Amino acid sequence: MAAFVPGAVIPVGDTPQGIALTPDGARAYVANRDSNTVSVIDTVTNTVTDTIPTNAGPTFVAITPDGTRAYVTFGGAALVSVIDTATNSVTTDIAVSDPTTVAAITPDGTRVYVTVGASTVNVIATATNTVTDTITVGDAPTGVVITPDGTRAYVANQIPGTVSVIDTATNTVTDTISVGSFPILLGVTPDGTRVYVTVVSNSTLSVIDTATDTVTATIGVSAQPRVPTVSPDGSHVYVANSEPDTVSVIDTATNTVVENIGVGDGPTDVAFFPDGTHAYVTNTLAGTVEVLATTVIPDHGSTGGGTSVTLTGHNLANATAVHFGTALAAITANTATSMTVTAPAGSGAVPVTVTTAGGTGTLGTFYYTPPPTLTGISPAAGPVAGSDQEIVITGRNLAGAIDVFFGASRAVIQSVSDTQVTVRATAAPAPGGVAVTVITPGGTADGLSYTYLDPSTVTSVSPNTGPTTGGTEVTITGTGLAGTEQVTFNGTPVAFAVISDTTLTATSPPSGTEGTVDVTVTGPGGTPAGTFTYVAGPGI
Repeated sequence: MAAFVPGAVIPVGDTPQGIALTPDGARAYVANRDSNTVSVIDTVTNTVTDTIPTNAGPTFVAITPDGTRAYVTFGGAALVSVIDTATNSVTTDIAVSDPTTVAAITPDGTRVYVTVGASTVNVIATATNTVTDTITVGDAPTGVVITPDGTRAYVANQIPGTVSVIDTATNTVTDTISVGSFPILLGVTPDGTRVYVTVVSNSTLSVIDTATDTVTATIGVSAQPRVPTVSPDGSHVYVANSEPDTVSVIDTATNTVVENIGVGDGPTDVAFFPDGTHAYVTNTLAGTVEVLATTVIPDHGSTGGGTSVTLTGHNLANATAVHFGTALAAITANTATSMTVTAPAGSGAVPVTVTTAGGTGTLGTFYYTPPPTLTGISPAAGPVAGSDQEIVITGRNLAGAIDVFFGASRAVIQSVSDTQVTVRATAAPAPGGVAVTVITPGGTADGLSYTYLDPSTVTSVSPNTGPTTGGTEVTITGTGLAGTEQVTFNGTPVAFAVISDTTLTATSPPSGTEGTVDVTVTGPGGTPAGTFTYVAGPGI
């Protein structure tokens, strides 16, 4: 087993995206898009031991089952490069029709499936490193995975919001699955029963049952999710969230997020060490790879105890005791490589130790988190259809926030600190006030409210004409105007007064030209607009 250091940060090239480990876990290969290089990391020392130049900006890496070759894709070049892992050099550049995105290799190592261009997947024979087939899928294909039995490939198509299912025996599309707006990347469980798809527009993960090729669950994650990676034992899915700089950890048995792990700037991809004890995350905007310990998941929980924790390691069979510090945990499941326990009450950071007939070993650290409290929310209202506007929730002990709900509607987490959570409101079933709930490892906080509003409207601007010199007092009528935050004429903000929920008054500003302009009202109910026409005065 590699002597890894949890939390180690390894500098690589500029804009690292994809990462893949050799089957023995000895090395990690990292595609550095803006350096035109692939970094090779020794996973024992966590140092870059080689840097391989490429002919363009690499995006993702796939390694053959025997570990002898790496296939590299390029978002800006119509090629796939082949790296000999014995010499760490590019031995072949395979020409394809369009720029490539992601590659997946069949379990027998004989073929590589590569998403290419606007709507195709190229099949490359590894014996000859030539393209042997081209398959038409949906528009803007990005991610591709192959089931462990090698019989099917799943491809995420961004624009139609679908996943194409390819029969690898015939290289034909046998099914098309609707998964949501803008799916990009995929992961597959070790037993091949489920495929996970990140859906960017909704900040969700769609779960596909491969027996029926239907979506059976939708899991909310944080903003801008990227690659979903399934742990070697299939118990968890790790999803890199590029916006809040976190990795969401999902329990595959319950389809719930159990932890959000803070990482570096702009995480994209996650790759597991073969024994599942740690993982590597590419921090794309930071230019680094970070090492995550995955032996204690989640590694944060309530001071009152009760958190269900999965422990991963070696020689764990028939454990007689698990301690969090000095407190005894309850064992609920136990195998040679994994345990499930219930954390006892405690405080601070404590070691997690396991005792078997062979002795006692430390698996990691558990951090007890105080319960959160909420103190404010701004803005406290918005359209019932949801909004991209950032909403700031303030309080204490909010670090590691797992979920935020406005009533029954899940909000999308944009960023988190100990005193602040920034979210985006999703749509609600109906207008009205709802409770705000924030869930953290330390517990659940509420006590604030958010009001969903019907869309505001503008029905008239009167008078709707005036001189270019400005100064015309106008009355704006409509609905939902009480919360108006700004009124503009052709983009120029003006002073205004709220008379009622249906009436505003404002004064037109000067205009350099004649013509009709938009009069826009901005508020929590949206940005409706009317019109006003500027007319030049008489002259000689």
